[in-house]
Amino acid sequence: MQNLFTSSRESERSSETATDQENDVDPDDHFEPVQRRDSQPSIPDSGSNSSLNFPFSSSRSTYSTRSPSVLTDFHNATPGLSAEAKFSMTANFIHSKQEEKMWTTCAPGEGVLLKTSRGSYITCPETLRYDGSMTIEAVSQLNVKAAMTIKTKVIELLLSDGEIPFVQINEGLRLQVIPDMVALPYCQKHQSAAFVLDAKMLVIWEDQPYRLLQRASEIDDALFKMICQGPPLNEQLDSDDPQNTSLHWQSTQDEDEEEEKRLLILWGPFFCASTLLLVLAAIGGGWREISIEISTDGGFMRLLFILIIIPQLWLSLFFFRALVGNLAQIFGCVGHMKLNTKVFSGKAPLRLCASELPHITIQMPIFKENLKTVIAPTLRSLKDAISTYEMQGGSANIFVNDDGMQIISDEDAKERQTWFDENNIGWVARPPHNPDGKIENKPVHIRRGKFKKASNMNYAMRVSTDVERELLQSRYQRQREDGNWSQQQENDAYSAALAELIDQNGTWADGNIRIGDYILIVDSDTRVPLDCLLEAVSEMEYCRDVAILQFASGVMNVTRSFFERGITFFTNLIYTQIKFSVSKGDIAPFVGHNAVLRWSALQEIGYMTEEEFMAKLVEKYWSEETVSEDFDIALRLQTNGYIIRLAAYQGDGFKEGVSLTVYDELNRWEKYAYGCNELIFYPLKYWIRRGPVTSLFVRFISSGIPLPSKITIVAYIGTYYALGSAWLLTVSNYFVLGWYSGTLDHYYMDNFKAYFSIVCVFTALGNVALAFMRYRNNEGSLYSNLVLNFKWIPLLVVFLGGVSFHISHALIWHMMDWNMSWGATAKEIDTIPFFAEIPLVLRRFKWMFVWCLATATAMVYCAYGLDPIWQIRTFSPIYPLSCVLVSHFLLPIVLNPNLMRFTW
Repeated sequence: MQNLFTSSRESERSSETATDQENDVDPDDHFEPVQRRDSQPSIPDSGSNSSLNFPFSSSRSTYSTRSPSVLTDFHNATPGLSAEAKFSMTANFIHSKQEEKMWTTCAPGEGVLLKTSRGSYITCPETLRYDGSMTIEAVSQLNVKAAMTIKTKVIELLLSDGEIPFVQINEGLRLQVIPDMVALPYCQKHQSAAFVLDAKMLVIWEDQPYRLLQRASEIDDALFKMICQGPPLNEQLDSDDPQNTSLHWQSTQDEDEEEEKRLLILWGPFFCASTLLLVLAAIGGGWREISIEISTDGGFMRLLFILIIIPQLWLSLFFFRALVGNLAQIFGCVGHMKLNTKVFSGKAPLRLCASELPHITIQMPIFKENLKTVIAPTLRSLKDAISTYEMQGGSANIFVNDDGMQIISDEDAKERQTWFDENNIGWVARPPHNPDGKIENKPVHIRRGKFKKASNMNYAMRVSTDVERELLQSRYQRQREDGNWSQQQENDAYSAALAELIDQNGTWADGNIRIGDYILIVDSDTRVPLDCLLEAVSEMEYCRDVAILQFASGVMNVTRSFFERGITFFTNLIYTQIKFSVSKGDIAPFVGHNAVLRWSALQEIGYMTEEEFMAKLVEKYWSEETVSEDFDIALRLQTNGYIIRLAAYQGDGFKEGVSLTVYDELNRWEKYAYGCNELIFYPLKYWIRRGPVTSLFVRFISSGIPLPSKITIVAYIGTYYALGSAWLLTVSNYFVLGWYSGTLDHYYMDNFKAYFSIVCVFTALGNVALAFMRYRNNEGSLYSNLVLNFKWIPLLVVFLGGVSFHISHALIWHMMDWNMSWGATAKEIDTIPFFAEIPLVLRRFKWMFVWCLATATAMVYCAYGLDPIWQIRTFSPIYPLSCVLVSHFLLPIVLNPNLMRFTW
């Protein structure tokens, strides 16, 4: 179903990162970083957590004591005019269009309002300020930038039947109806429109004034079409429910349709069995040679090769898994990628048709990203999705976990707070990392974890649950049970509970931070489809055993650099392979973002742990002891009987950012390698006391996850050990094959043969298979896919060939329990001149360059400096090591756009 306002909103997104017309902040204003104390209460959306269900409940903070900010929507207007004159001209122009289209009767309360500062509006006509209609007061409390009223005969006719809960304007889309202007501040703000019953008119608001007329025209046209093409509104009402308390909106699906039964696909287990068969056949072939040699010369020392069977089996699993998968993509069935199975959704579910849709909370952890170029465009995308969902009958709120608010400058923090307040966004910001209490005016606080995302989300969710516990106090419960509890009392109680909590432990918070039935987790550089929330909650409601609905994602490019486009191709390749594997029955992954989580399931697996600086037990949901918190939480959920499902029916609608620099991409691979080692092995110093294998891995092996899925995950983890050991094994092969060629046991396979096999399976067959699969799945022509795949081979060869040293660095650091941490991935590219980039490269890769130069020098010496009998000049040992050295040396140079542009 297309959103009524899709075209206008999507046209805005192409230029979101180029210009940002948000509020400027007056630097002379007093900075008040903490939640308001004595102001009017914020209006939380009760969602699933409140016993109240008013038709005009809101998820918005409508009052604040923050200092005013001045709109800068007119940067490109005529120079020399004052801001007030520009606002006045704009308001008069919009009002003239309002009169031209006969959207006003010139009665009191009608007109155009443009915000100049907090609580201050320019109106047209001027009489709107003092006509006693409450319009300006209501819009001021609503805290929007631009608003206008529409009053036509059509609207009067629609609202003439008395109290109705909403007006349906399109198939599956509806607009809220409020009783009067007093209720306007408490409506669902993300709908950007509301019918006012007593005034018989429509109020529209937008972030930008120029969008008012377009949105008004779209609604006016939609109302006319609904009247001409559909039955009158009173005929859509339920005759058995004259109060319309359970009125159903029109569904896009037939009411007699039922959600189809999902089957368990067994192609994945078959592929897994084929992989094991090939692995065992290959290893068995080696042992056949050993048995022949032992029977010939009686050398039983060869039986020591049995010690390397397990590592050999583990490191080769993914190779043979890729071989089987490539053949399946060319010759196997691809129709399952369009079907719905137990762990995969290739087509959208039937949409819920209910009077009350589940409340969804969009959780977004952020750090120091730029507000205007990174955070704000993402939040606008989320707001558009919420607008669609609210017009479909649902409710949602945005919950920002701001880990940078108390670290960035006061001016930047104030700008963030103002933006969040004006855009109806709840947020929590924890204190900075201050274990020794050395930061003045900040409490002692420890930000746990090598990657702080998990502890950031835990902290924010704990504040939210603490607010809920406070609202469940007996004094509130008794008043609710008496039936005298109003929405205003709920708002007052919420504000009081939040104010009390933020006085503790240095927490900053504001807005609606309550958590609904479901949580959509996104990153700070995400884009979501306009119409995605209803389908997500529909699928979660139909399938109560699904704890995580992971959406397949596309890539959002922010630059035109060759490196970002290359990583974009690689990311799309990974998601294509994941969709193919999961549709065949493999376990669905959870990647930590662009996923819907069931809040009740998270509460089931929450655990209590002691916080030293708080001297009490606190509840946590995400593991702070591992950098792979997404794998940990997925394992705990599946151990509790839940499943994870991959949804591919949104196509590339969900978009995520990729690494913009080679530094960030290497950090990502190091983090994954560190996390894999962390999942399986304890650091060496704990082996005597705990043993080598972690309890998490033991729990994973003994869990109820299907055996083929366990083997697939273990094979994936093995790729990091295979990559990390590549440079060490290649150096060893250089000397072993160079000095002992011809005398080696037949069980030994030299590096060149392994290198040739990898090129055949991954570089050649892998790209051909990918092109065939996409072609068979109607994703472009075979020729275009082949050209695209082979175009990026040089970049991937250099990157994957040069990543071994860095992965081994992460693996060794964890084994030795040495400190290693990673910051947030850069969301914006910094253009650095050539000679300024060189010191950065040398500082980041100095030890790798030392190894490359030392190894290259040793190779030259071994070729010409040693005695002839020890010289190594043959092709087989030299070529693999030369490839490894060249790839490592070129990686930070040719994959670095700042160097390859040669700018100075």
